[in-house]
Amino acid sequence: MPRSTHTRDYRLFREFLRSVRRQAGLTQKEVAKALGVHQSYVSKYETGERRLDVVELRQICRALKIPLGAFITRLDKRLSRN
Repeated sequence: MPRSTHTRDYRLFREFLRSVRRQAGLTQKEVAKALGVHQSYVSKYETGERRLDVVELRQICRALKIPLGAFITRLDKRLSRN
């Protein structure tokens, strides 16, 4: 299985992550501040330059105020549709 950030599923994941951030009404800079990182960190995972692991995703979900389980459930539905 390729580990690329440019597979169809990973592209859908990145798009979903970006849409959840926007639905939360947060900018990349605001999420970065909540995570204690630079804005470029958020930009890089949203564009696919940086691949996230589950621990990082959990921290991001906390910053977005969405439970990790709810995020995964919604993502799975989106991936299954496409």
